[in-house]
Order: sequence, then C-alpha cells, then structure tokens
Amino acid sequence: MTVTGVPAKNSQLTAIEESGWGERFKLIQPHNPAFWVYVIGVGLGAVGLIKYFGPAFGTYRLAVTSGIIFFGIYLIPWLLFLRRQNRYTAQPAGLLGAGFLWGGVAATFWIALPANTALLEIWTKLLGPTGAGTWGAGLSAPINEEWGKALGLILLIALAPRLVRSAYDGFIIGAFIGLGFQVFEDVLYAYNNATSSFGVGQLESSLFILAVRGFVGITSHALFSAVFCAGVMWILGRTPGERRVGRGVAACLAAMFLHFAWDDAAGLFQGVTFLLIAGPYLILMPLAIVVLLVVRRLASSKERLWMRELLAPEVESGVIDQPLLDAVSGLHKDRRHFRKLVHSRRRARHLIESAHDLAQEIATSGGHETPRVAHARAEVLRLRGGPALAAPPRPLP
Repeated sequence: MTVTGVPAKNSQLTAIEESGWGERFKLIQPHNPAFWVYVIGVGLGAVGLIKYFGPAFGTYRLAVTSGIIFFGIYLIPWLLFLRRQNRYTAQPAGLLGAGFLWGGVAATFWIALPANTALLEIWTKLLGPTGAGTWGAGLSAPINEEWGKALGLILLIALAPRLVRSAYDGFIIGAFIGLGFQVFEDVLYAYNNATSSFGVGQLESSLFILAVRGFVGITSHALFSAVFCAGVMWILGRTPGERRVGRGVAACLAAMFLHFAWDDAAGLFQGVTFLLIAGPYLILMPLAIVVLLVVRRLASSKERLWMRELLAPEVESGVIDQPLLDAVSGLHKDRRHFRKLVHSRRRARHLIESAHDLAQEIATSGGHETPRVAHARAEVLRLRGGPALAAPPRPLP
C-alpha cells in the first residue's frame, strides 16, 4: 500500500466522485422512463428499417447484403480509432454500444427518414421544386438529424447520470451515436443507388458508394454529432465549473452549419465551377476538422484534470513520474514528448496504457486499495523498471 498526503487523496476522491469513472452501465431499467423511450425509439426504428429494406431482399438483395458487408468492414477502423479517443475517464463499451444502436436505428429510421420527408414537402411548398432541390436537404437534416441523435445522448444521461458528466463524455458518446447513423445511412445509400439503376451492377454500385461515402465519412455524422453533443453537455453543465452556455450553443450551431454546408454545397458554390467540384474537399472538410480538433481540446480539459488528480497520490508515492503523468493526462504533443524521453514508441505506449489501467482500477475501487489496484500498480513499476524520468512538471493546457 502506498503512503500519500491527505490533500492528494482528497483530490483523488473528488475526481472519482465528479467523473463517475468506474460506475457500471445498466441499460435495462424498467422503472426508468428513459429506458422505455429508448426501447420505443429503437423498436419503432427497427420496424421502419424492416419496412424500408424488406422489399430489397428480392430484386436488390445483393446491393443490401454487399452494403452491409462493405460498411461492416468499414466500421472496424472507425471503432479502433474511437477506442483510442475514449481515453481519460473512459466510457464503458455497453454505453457506447447503446449510443451506436440509437444512432443507427432510432435516429435514422424512427426520426430522420419521416422528418426529412415531411420537411422536404414543406420546403417544396415554400421554395418551389427548384429551391427545395437546392436547399431542402441542408434546411432539413441539420435540424432533425442532429437533434434526433442528441436525443440519444439525453436518454443515456437519464440512464447513466453518474457516467455521462463532462463535455468530453458528450463528445465520445456523440461520435458513437453519429457513427451508428452514418453506417446505417450508408447501407441505405447503397440500396437507393441500386434502385436508381434498376438493379443493374449491384455489387459495383455498392463499391462505388463505399468509395464515395467512405471518403466523405471522415467529416460526416460522427464528427457532426461529436461536436453537437459536446455542445449539449456544455449547455447542461453536469460537472462543477464546466457549464459554458455560449460555448455550447456555438458548438451546436457549428455542427449544424457544417451539416448544412455539406448537404447544400451545390447551392453554396453554385456559379463557380471549380468550387462546385472542389469546395467541399478544399474548404468544408478542412474547416470541419479544425472545428473538431478545437472542440476536442476544449472538451477534454476537465477530463485531463480529473486524470491528474486521480493519479496525484501515485505521483507522490513515486509509482508514476511527472513525464508519464503528463503523457497519460495530456494531449498528443505530451504523448509525443514522452515517446522522445523514453526513446521507444512501443515502451511509451505500454507505459501510458499501464498508467491508464492503474487509474481505471483506482476509480473502479472508489479510491480504495484492492488486489487489482496493487496488481496494476506493480505492472506500472515493472514497466518503468528504474528511477523516474527527470523532467519538470508541465502545466495543463
């Protein structure tokens, strides 16, 4: 057992309490109204999905099955990437899976499809067929789709109020909700593209959609929802000192604007042939990535502070040194700096992972000493295999 000071221990316990890290997620909660809203949403979405794709398993079976296979494979690197982003006080897989399911089934087939159809009819009456064709998608989707996906976040807050606390929680959960929407919508696009050619070349059609949607998917629904849901969490301010209404509104509007601009790029860049072709890729995609990086950095600040406070007693006792603490609680530049200090990318990765595992075991135990905590601590010491790396403390950005 390590011996640490009282202030560091108190900060550790406060970080565990505020973050809710280590709490288990339980989806099935019959006495919670949010559970039944979730079930109804996913259930009705599943009915809509079956109705939409049901006729496809005749003439367009190859398009749908190949779309499912192709975008199932496409999903794998996305999950690996988002797993790496789910650092600091990481969310459990069950909660993220529930978000993905909401985005893919409820938000897509229960909310978005009917709402888009209704809104497009309204825009046709207000703007005429030409105006609706140019601006209808961008005036419809950012409203109902972003809020439909964010409803999943609200339900998950109600189902796991102690787990979903920070803006970064909203950022990660939103990314998974948006990814679910994105993948299911891409399969829908593969099916629609096949129907437009009356079933000719269905496999080639699905490959074409994979190429196009796979590339633009870098700045699609996963990004929009990550930014939007981080904004929702700033507005709600569910952890002390993190309520930033103006920042939250700005993040939500930024996500909706990016969604609008992408859907209505033809209208925005009309009249300029070069921008009509290249504008989405040379202007909108870089802008979306910049917005994402700024929001991610701002949203992670509270989580990084929690990680530092949670591991502070381990720093005092010499289990973790300052450079390793900076790496596990810092940004990409901090991890890059740490790799240079240890002169090994592989060893740096193992040390950071072991320090994160120790933090997770401490959080799960509620700050108490347990055999699992002792084992995780011993693993950190084993991997370090020597005295602490000499480096001055680095302030939190």
